[in-house]
Amino acid sequence: MKILFYSTKDFEQPYLEAANTRKEEVTFIKEALSLQTADKAKGFDVISIFSGDDASSNVLEELYKNGVKFIAIRAAGYDNVDINKATQLGIITSNVPEYSPHAIAEHAVALILALNKKIASVGEEAQNQIFTTCNLVGFDLNGKTVGIIGVGKIGAVFAKIMHGFGCRLLGYDIKENKELQEKYVLEYVDLHALCREANIISIHTGLTPQINYLLNKNLIDLMQPGTMLINTSHGRCVNTADVLEGLENGHIGYYGADVYENERGVFFYDHSGKELEDQILKKLLTMPNVLITPHQAFASKEVLTNIAATTFYNIDCYKNNQHSKNELKMQDSLTGAVADIDDKKG
Repeated sequence: MKILFYSTKDFEQPYLEAANTRKEEVTFIKEALSLQTADKAKGFDVISIFSGDDASSNVLEELYKNGVKFIAIRAAGYDNVDINKATQLGIITSNVPEYSPHAIAEHAVALILALNKKIASVGEEAQNQIFTTCNLVGFDLNGKTVGIIGVGKIGAVFAKIMHGFGCRLLGYDIKENKELQEKYVLEYVDLHALCREANIISIHTGLTPQINYLLNKNLIDLMQPGTMLINTSHGRCVNTADVLEGLENGHIGYYGADVYENERGVFFYDHSGKELEDQILKKLLTMPNVLITPHQAFASKEVLTNIAATTFYNIDCYKNNQHSKNELKMQDSLTGAVADIDDKKG
């Protein structure tokens, strides 16, 4: 069986090669799947894609014409795939629904600490032999109120860590986790109350139609002046233009993100020496109270091992005419809830 991996990253290829224990005939390419690159799938029954690939309706039709019968998504999120169209065409799809909630939660905490302690500025100044503490004053996390939007697997790990700092925890989700309430005194509140009361807000929900632009101007205007906002979930969970306005008017004091709503074609690529066309992202990158990381939260050895192993498990199931437990159905694209999904993602 021949398998084509689109959007192969240098850092993930060794893990994919190691997971190919059955020695399938595999081709790795760096190009992303798009209408222009769908023809590269000719002669392949199976392709594997990442979160930045375009598997929309028109692209899927081209893949179908080229003989593709199975798509293995190397991520939990699949909003870039038209599951309905794939089902109609008879193309089976599967994803990696979870890998390590710790990697994402820990990255969110790293963003909090880096912003609070001005780590990026400290590093730049130290390289210039500036060792003063001017403009480096932060705040204690102990006693601060932390709001968690999406208290699933990642949100639960994040709650545990922030409880260890001595923070008061607020949660927003359609389901309440009694264990978190008992162990970490997490209080469930509505979204408006969370935005009004929290000093730090961290987003850990997947993207559904209901979640698209969940954090917008209306909610940002409710925040206390200087609120820290962290997004390691999905770029379109926040309206970035509204976030920029919040940064400029002081409602948002700090913004840390590992995702960006228009990251496709930007993150995972080297753009050094080029002028960024995205003016919002360009502005954010110049702000001292903003820290953007390039969708790297998932990039741990444990996560990459798990993603590779699950991807080949899904492929093996297809090869052996078995249903993978990770197979996606038409209704999967229609569900929507404020719940955590491990999509670092990618």
